[in-house]
Amino acid sequence: MCSCFLYHRTCCRVSSIMQAKNKILTLLEKDGLAFTGLGNLFSFISNTYSISVEEVKKDFDKLLKEGLIFEISKGKFIAIPSRGYVKATFIGNAKGFGFCEVAGEEDNDIFIPANMCGGAIDGDKVIVKLMSKSDEGRDGQVVKVFKPVEYVTGVVEKIGKNYFIDPDNTRIPFKIKLAKSGMTFAENDKVVVKTQRNENIVSGVVVEVLGKCDDVLACELAIIRDHGLFEVFPEDVQSQVKKIPQKVLASQKQGRRDLTKTVLFTIDGLDAKDLDDAISIERTADGYKLGVHIADVGEYVKYETPLDEEAYARGTSVYFPTNVLPMLPKELSNGICSLNEGVERLALSCEMILDEEGNVRSHEIFESVIKSKARLNYTDVQKCLDGEECDEKTAGVKEELFVMLELSQKLQAKNKANGSLDFEIPEVQFIFDEEGKAVDFAKRERKASHRIIEDFMVLANRTVAKEFCDKDIPFVYRVHESPRKEKVLSVMEYLKGLGVATPRIPEQITPKFYQEVLALTNDQPFTETVNKVILRSMQKAKYMNECRGHFGLALEYYCHFTSPIRRYPDLAIHRIIKECIKKKDKLGGQRIDELVQFTCEAGEQSSLTEKNADKTEREVDDLWKAYLMKDRVGESFEAVISSVTNFGVFVELENTVEGLIRIEDLPDEGFLLLERQLKLKGQKMAFSVGDKVKVKLISSNIYTRKIDFFFEGFIEKRKLRNG
Repeated sequence: MCSCFLYHRTCCRVSSIMQAKNKILTLLEKDGLAFTGLGNLFSFISNTYSISVEEVKKDFDKLLKEGLIFEISKGKFIAIPSRGYVKATFIGNAKGFGFCEVAGEEDNDIFIPANMCGGAIDGDKVIVKLMSKSDEGRDGQVVKVFKPVEYVTGVVEKIGKNYFIDPDNTRIPFKIKLAKSGMTFAENDKVVVKTQRNENIVSGVVVEVLGKCDDVLACELAIIRDHGLFEVFPEDVQSQVKKIPQKVLASQKQGRRDLTKTVLFTIDGLDAKDLDDAISIERTADGYKLGVHIADVGEYVKYETPLDEEAYARGTSVYFPTNVLPMLPKELSNGICSLNEGVERLALSCEMILDEEGNVRSHEIFESVIKSKARLNYTDVQKCLDGEECDEKTAGVKEELFVMLELSQKLQAKNKANGSLDFEIPEVQFIFDEEGKAVDFAKRERKASHRIIEDFMVLANRTVAKEFCDKDIPFVYRVHESPRKEKVLSVMEYLKGLGVATPRIPEQITPKFYQEVLALTNDQPFTETVNKVILRSMQKAKYMNECRGHFGLALEYYCHFTSPIRRYPDLAIHRIIKECIKKKDKLGGQRIDELVQFTCEAGEQSSLTEKNADKTEREVDDLWKAYLMKDRVGESFEAVISSVTNFGVFVELENTVEGLIRIEDLPDEGFLLLERQLKLKGQKMAFSVGDKVKVKLISSNIYTRKIDFFFEGFIEKRKLRNG
């Protein structure tokens, strides 16, 4: 993997903008202000609020860069959103038109005709003027690109005497001309291009050569760069990390509870190096004492330092089959912040007292010093729980493991009774040889050892969220709202197409209702397909500073507390918790206002970075699937039809690969798509969602990440409604 170029952070939190920001916005929100020059505007704001002109100018520039104010005509500025102008993300289309997505209005995109895109390309942050609104949706015009996509990846082509790149992102509907640079590149190279904008013209300069376009590692890097992700941390971050001690200092232990003699341990994947959480447990006379001990990252990553700004910009660690892009430098994530075996570490502990049924009767959150007794892994723990011979480390905590299993099973029963949803959607697990090379992949098994940790983390997250919601202290919550009615109706229609008798939709959609819907197709060949459809009908979970509950978990209170090494919202609330511990919850009014602002911004930013990371991980997984399937072209597989379209049918293999049988490769003609029945009907045969079929792999393309199959025959037809 090639080394990447250094870059500068382009994400800055709005909370770092000084006091003048709110004054400027307040003025502009009233009615807009018109001035013959910016100097007059700055003087007016300066005189009105007794703020220096320099401070006003600095904050005004930041507001312009963030798309929070806009010059609608010469010298006249307005706050955004107002007067039919909104801030949005441009979503391109290969046909030239586009859509704009406004934060918080994901199901109400704005259509942008091809001649009104204003030079925007996919991913640009733009200001849109709303042009019209109808039952079919909203139309608009891009009037400003205030934060252009900085980097684009693609394959070099030579046309005449000029070089271009054909962008990997198919939502960019044109080739980008390359300007001369100091980089040496050739045709068919996979490259990173820094975009340049001149009016509505997009050009670029090559800043990194990743490799040849048919090299899987070059393709992986291209996906990573396309999503604005980088391996290297900026120099100011690296300088700060070097000053952080790699062992716990005596001064840091003051005021903390000493748990170094307590039996606690970690359970993670075999290859995990960033160990966020450790568990302690004991049986009591009337229940359990459960400790969830989380790395105290906030002790090392101080607010508004370069390290914190970088963590805020990254938002989350991103995991790939062969490597990790950490939110924090590895000196922290794998070092002093990781709860490694046998060494002292600083932690934030949540100790819970539970009764026999698994109800939390009391709890305490406190700063601690811990020392993990053992670094266990899911595989060895599962062997022990299954009654097989335990290795020495696992045997040392065998008694605790079975108490954990007992409590976990009680928590699962409680959660299910409350309506918690458990989707049967397997994740992919890549298999490596002794040299660390990916050689195969399969469904990841989810066993009791995984469920134990999941259950305890959910319990700690819920306990922490409830405490701070009850205290009414600004916080970052994990919010999953109930599905919209129209989405539920679509699911019911889908199930009817499968021949499933559906229940009446209640006035209020509850987790219990969705639990019943999930159970309708249990143990069917197409169960996973249905689960995916139901999952897509639900709203996307997000981070907010309002406690609105978690629909999927059927919980009234929920946050993410347990992974501050790899998630910024967890780190954000750790800081708030630590401040409340030190000040005994006595926060002044001004501090409360600051935290309201911070938690709002941290929630929005974390939701965006999570969405980007999820998409990047999916695309890289698909790349490696396509790469590993290349050597299996010509082989036959069993598959289940997962969807039908007017251009063919999609099938899914047991190993999670999804591919297309094109309509021209089906042994029939005169096909008609029957959408309501989830069927593609020909003159002699029909292909329905849920049919088990035999297919032959005919192509696997790592560049497009698309896999094609040929239909060989039916194995088992889905039982259709009305025969």
